[in-house]
Amino acid sequence: MAEQSMEPGSDAPTRVERLRVFLVDDHAMFRAGVRAELGAHVEVVGEASTVAEAVARIAATGPEVVLLDVHMPDGGGRAVLEAMRRSHPQVKFLALSVSDAAEDVIGLIRAGARGYVTKTISPDELTDAIRRVADGDAVFSPRLAGFVLDAFAARPDAPVADPELDQLTNREREVLRLLARGYAYKEIAKELFISIKTVETHVSNVLRKLQMSNRYELSRWAADRRLV
Repeated sequence: MAEQSMEPGSDAPTRVERLRVFLVDDHAMFRAGVRAELGAHVEVVGEASTVAEAVARIAATGPEVVLLDVHMPDGGGRAVLEAMRRSHPQVKFLALSVSDAAEDVIGLIRAGARGYVTKTISPDELTDAIRRVADGDAVFSPRLAGFVLDAFAARPDAPVADPELDQLTNREREVLRLLARGYAYKEIAKELFISIKTVETHVSNVLRKLQMSNRYELSRWAADRRLV
């Protein structure tokens, strides 16, 4: 839907097209919240919760900007980017994630995202970020820009790889990161929209894979890798 504005010296309204935005996130409640917050400023033309659904619906709706979650069960934002960037180069992608880990930021930017902001961003800031990305700018939450500059300045073609980290699933990394920041299991469950029992299972899996015995060892390990 288009908004209307008045040209100076004229009684006739002119139509101002709103940006067409698509949402990709596996949490329905989060998508609903973003849609409600952005609805007055952009036109949300569709949403998806899986990689396959996102690829099909983005192609069908032709948005200008896609808000893209990084971690989803079937491959996440990078898989969507890699599937779309050659066939739909005009579509711009802005990562919107709970994760602010360096490897996630750098991985999405290398895959073709035009920006990366965290889910703590305010509605007004997110609207501005979407508009700037649509205009061709690169947009990052302040802390994250340094990750990209450091990575591309030091080793522009090097992949971000860590054998120990690579054995963890995306969800296990998210749980580990929040655990290392001092979050209680209940707080992690609320942040990630999962049950406390699921959090306990993820922590148990991380401890087993990394051969550690408690959360304090995990916290030191995560801090050493700049995951916190």
